Amino acid sequence: MKAEKRQRGNKGTGRLLRRLACASLCALLATSAAWGQRVYSLKDCLEEGLQNNYSLRIAHNDEQVSKNNATLANAGYLPTLDFSAGYTGNLDNIETKTRATGVVTKNNGVFDQTVNVGLNLNWTLFDGFNISTTYKQLKELERQGETNTRIAIEDFVASLTAEYYNFIQQKIRLNNFRYAMSLSKERLRIDEASHLVGKFSGLDYQQAKVDFNADSAQYIKQQESLHTSRIQLNELMAKSNVNQLIAIKDSTIDVRSDLQLDELWNATLATNASLLRANQNTTLAQLDYKKVNARNYPYLRLNTGYGYTYNKYDINTYTRRGDLGFNAGLTIGFNIFDGNRRRERRNASLAYKNRRLERQNLELSLRSDLSNLWQAYRNNLQLLNLERQNLITAKDNHDIAMDRYIQGDLSGLEVREAQKSLLDAEERILTAEYNTKLCEISLLQISGKVLRYLE
Repeated sequence: MKAEKRQRGNKGTGRLLRRLACASLCALLATSAAWGQRVYSLKDCLEEGLQNNYSLRIAHNDEQVSKNNATLANAGYLPTLDFSAGYTGNLDNIETKTRATGVVTKNNGVFDQTVNVGLNLNWTLFDGFNISTTYKQLKELERQGETNTRIAIEDFVASLTAEYYNFIQQKIRLNNFRYAMSLSKERLRIDEASHLVGKFSGLDYQQAKVDFNADSAQYIKQQESLHTSRIQLNELMAKSNVNQLIAIKDSTIDVRSDLQLDELWNATLATNASLLRANQNTTLAQLDYKKVNARNYPYLRLNTGYGYTYNKYDINTYTRRGDLGFNAGLTIGFNIFDGNRRRERRNASLAYKNRRLERQNLELSLRSDLSNLWQAYRNNLQLLNLERQNLITAKDNHDIAMDRYIQGDLSGLEVREAQKSLLDAEERILTAEYNTKLCEISLLQISGKVLRYLE
């Protein structure tokens, strides 16, 4: 008989859980449909966030700046062409003395004028490989701009995905607290009825009321946590109204158990964005060293011009003169000593070595992070399986306790303890699921695979 009661109790509890979950989901979907509210999947949230998030838009603009800078003209490959025009007027009092005769001649108010118009072209033909090195540097900065954008996108995807599942976690926890409140309410009803007929003491009834109020307060407090998560999710999606209600498609935290450590590490070495940026920093430091060494070579510059000059004289033999023509010249030079070259070369060499050391240190750090996250991931998977078994036992214990409580064989405190054990088991499962999901997100981010959440 007791086994049959336990079985009926298990079925009753299962039906109650299903009814609560179904009622919550149906109410949410009905409200969303009634108000024409969109139901978001994780992919929907990510796509909207990638399109609107302000930090990502800034990162895209910074990337565009680096692309705009990576040009031949900015590196110095192309010549410069200048147009110039000018006018000069001289008003003088002139006194001259002839050497042979000693005759002094004075001319006051002599006004000479000059007008010139011209085009000037300057072109550095060779600058000790400095120009070619600068161009390579600009192209590397352009690639680094793309890498920085990729890092920003991966960080955003990881953050929004974690918050999406945190929102699910807070919703499930709210439902758990609602369920706890319903159990306490049922116990309060039983105690009140039993107290009226004299079966239970007033103390049991008062304790049941205290427990019900405590569960109600916990439920109210959890609503605040859910509200905070919703605000954070709306902010990440760059919604103008961060208080906007949001309905999400998923109601459970799905965890992956098929990740492989060797595959993750190989992917990290091949595609991790931070490692790629470290490699680019090393390349940039090497190019800086080459630019310093470029001063050891001579430079060759071409200067050409085409213009017209008009001169008007007051007392000269000629009253005016106009010149129209072309001029060209080559300048070759060599910097013998500038006082700083050896120091800059040593510093550039040290900077290059530092970038290489930073890259090696980053690889070691990533290896450590991956190993720690992998251990946490595997432990949480084991904990999750264990807690799922504990939940079944906790449900059975609670059903048995309720049967005995109704029959008067168990005190209210013992029933409360069984109820607490059930809720603790549900909380541990929820925590293990969310922690496993966070480990999964971090592992995929380190290995450069976090964008799979967009698929």
